[in-house]
Parts: sequence; structure tokens; C-alpha cells
Amino acid sequence: MPPIFHTRAHGKLLLTGEYFVLDGAVALAMPVRFGQTLEVAHFPGNALRWKSLDERGLAWFDAEFSLPGLEIAHTSDADTSRTLQSMLLACRAQNPAFLNEKTGLEVTTAIDFPRQWGLGTSSTLLAALGRWADADPYALLADTLGGSGYDIACAYADGPLLYQRGKTAPVVQPVDFRPAFSQNLWFVYLGKKQDSREGIRRYRELTKSLRPVLARVDRLTEQCLSAASLADFQQVLEEHEALVSHALELPTVKSLYFQDFPGVVKSLGAWGGDFVLAASAEPEAAVRAYFQEKGMETVLGWGEMTGL
Repeated sequence: MPPIFHTRAHGKLLLTGEYFVLDGAVALAMPVRFGQTLEVAHFPGNALRWKSLDERGLAWFDAEFSLPGLEIAHTSDADTSRTLQSMLLACRAQNPAFLNEKTGLEVTTAIDFPRQWGLGTSSTLLAALGRWADADPYALLADTLGGSGYDIACAYADGPLLYQRGKTAPVVQPVDFRPAFSQNLWFVYLGKKQDSREGIRRYRELTKSLRPVLARVDRLTEQCLSAASLADFQQVLEEHEALVSHALELPTVKSLYFQDFPGVVKSLGAWGGDFVLAASAEPEAAVRAYFQEKGMETVLGWGEMTGL
């Protein structure tokens, strides 16, 4: 049957402000060209059938929920279905008419990136559900997954943005961030999935007096935006890495894995996993060869990741 609703949400990367964005620091966030689609069609019966496809078009999750009760009638993964159920119920809490009829529906979601990349399988879904249910995605996030909300801001953004949590609502400011040295920037997948919640727990335990640190993060974010040269940008990245390393009492990713890299390597998101940002004046072939020799096969240029 033809779809009755279709939407696509962008994945995301956080270039500055990781962890500190939770406490009000200004962070530089980047929607990426990868994302997730959500499509809804009528389906015979009185159930909600759900199918999630990976980047190869293969189903990695399927479930069926009763309507209008949203009880789990069948699932290929109990934990995933309970998380999805909580999202659907959170949508209904905001919009009581959402999925409150017995008309059968089939929902198909599809990502165009490997799930282990950490670009936002859950956040893109939550943002897309917000669009479908006519619900506030930030409130959905607070009621389900938790987090700063920068990923929700990226989901339907047209480009880079500054993000700051506010007392009542987030402050989102689009910015023109197209570095003249973007050909010297690379996103490298470490092949190690990190638990963001564990990183947040550690951050909460170790950070005490935040006000002066938040001011430093805000300054680094502004300097990142205004960096006129690769050397200036690298200096900002190094200072940011040192700041987070000190706060979390963890070694930087460069000191752990890439001590001999001719440039700067900055963690993105949960420290120690997912993607890192590499900034180097070396030729493209040399950068790719360096990381591939370290066993990192996924090395994406600035444009390959951001679409800019």
C-alpha cells in the first residue's frame, strides 16, 4: 500500500562540548548526511506492525503491537521492543489521538549507515516519531532516553548549529561552519562501541565545580568556529581534548592509539569509541594509509560525512 506518512531525520556528531553540554555549555553540533527514514502505510487488521532495516536493506528488528493498547504481541528483540513501546506511549501522552484507533498500520524504518557507527539510530527514530505524532521531540527524549538533546536538534537541521540546554527550552543557533581547511579533516571509526550512559555517569562523579570549566568550553567552541587556519583549529582541538581528559581522568585517544600521528586526533561523543576527528596537513593518501595500518578501515573525509 502507498505510504500515508514519510520522513527522514539526520544523524549527528558533536564536535565540541561533549559531556559539558549536559550542564549548559555551548556545543558545536553537526548533522551528517547519513540518517534514518520512517514510513507509515495502512495494513489489514488492527495491529501496528514494525520493521527496521539496516543499511543493506535487511531487517534487524521486527515487532507487532496491539491497537489501540500498544501491548507487545510479537517481537524479535524484547529490549528493543520495550524501548520502542516507551517511545510510542510517550508520543501518546502528548497526543492522545496518536495510534488510538484500531486501524492497522505498518511502519518501516531504514538507516543508511551501520548501526555500530553511533550516528544516532535512536535519536533519529525519536525525532521522526515526534514528526509523525505531532509531539515535542525534546519532551519525548526527556521521557524516554534522556540526554542533552543536541541530537534532536540535528535531526531536522539544515546545517551546523550551536546548541545549549536552557532552563525551559534548548537554544539552537544555525551557524556557517565550512572550514577552508576541510580537506584536512577526517572522521575515523574506531570500531569500538562505547556506552554513553557510562561516560555520563563517570562525568557526573568526577566533575565538581563546573562554572569555570563551562566558560572554557564555551570559549573553545567559539574558537573552533572562528579558526582561520588548520594550525589554529588543531590548537583548539588539543586544548579541548586536554580539558575533557582532565575532567574525566582518562587518557586522550591520541595518547592511547595514535601517538605517532602527524596531526591532532579528537574524540567525538563517548570517549574511547565511535568516531574521532583527525586534523592533519598530510596528504589524503597518507592519512588513509596511516589509519588503515592501525586497522581502521572506515575513514571518511569532511564532505563524505557531512555532505558539505
